[in-house]
Amino acid sequence: MARPKADFPPADAIRALADAEGRLALRVTPGARSEAIELGEGVLQVKVRAKPDDGKANRAVLELLADALGIGVSRLDLLRGATGRDKLVRIS
Repeated sequence: MARPKADFPPADAIRALADAEGRLALRVTPGARSEAIELGEGVLQVKVRAKPDDGKANRAVLELLADALGIGVSRLDLLRGATGRDKLVRIS
């Protein structure tokens, strides 16, 4: 049975949370039951199924965010938070 596709907020709403330099604050929940992106106050809440093992959760976060924005993963850079739940990503 295929997993249902995650429901994302509009890409424009996600981009509206980014600052003038294209930086976006994320609060990540690894090992979640389902994948989702939710708008929070000044931060984007991202839930991924991947466990935080060898960067798997970070890759899953970037892939999910790129899918929600309709861009390639290569246009996203993880600036801060590789080992924590609070991350800063730049959209280029």
